[in-house]
Amino acid sequence: MPSVFSKLSLRYPFWLAAIFLVFFLAMGVEPVSRQVWWAENIPVIIVFAGLVISYPWFRFSNTAYSLMAVWLFWHTIGGHYTFAGVPFDWFSHAFGFERNHFDRIGHFSVGFYAYGIIEWLLRRKLCGPVLASLFGVLAIMAVAAAYEIIEWWYAVVEGGEAGLAFLGSQGDIWDAQKDMLADTLGAITAVGLFWGSRPHLRRLP
Repeated sequence: MPSVFSKLSLRYPFWLAAIFLVFFLAMGVEPVSRQVWWAENIPVIIVFAGLVISYPWFRFSNTAYSLMAVWLFWHTIGGHYTFAGVPFDWFSHAFGFERNHFDRIGHFSVGFYAYGIIEWLLRRKLCGPVLASLFGVLAIMAVAAAYEIIEWWYAVVEGGEAGLAFLGSQGDIWDAQKDMLADTLGAITAVGLFWGSRPHLRRLP
């Protein structure tokens, strides 16, 4: 007979999804800019919907869902306030930063999806552990580059305050490159977390 812990573990994705939906709706109330809110949350809606739709065919581990949820929650907050406007001064003061780095942490959390990518590739037996790890990092790097292009395109087309708020560069000419580096470092961290928590998989062919 399954234990209470086992039952809770099995239902974990449902509880996590429910908590996120409530949080998402709350953050959708009177955002700083409704225009920016839509632009920032379209990717969130797509990713969340993809995870929900894919659940019957492939259930990620609870660790993978937890890591992927970090970006969903973080990006939703950024969509409410705009990333440059999130009240994150305490963090900046603690480390002596002049810039609001809320968006940098958000980009770092994008890299956590490498964990799920590796998990999917190995459980589907599509490749070995080394190639899965490499693909996980490269996939995140590709997504990071594509998103920076989308940000640039939106800022040019939209212009004005909404365009600048969505771009979120805060006057840094190297913002796009630093964001992509943050994504990549997050992916490398996710690879380390994966193999640190599942050393037995290193023996997979």
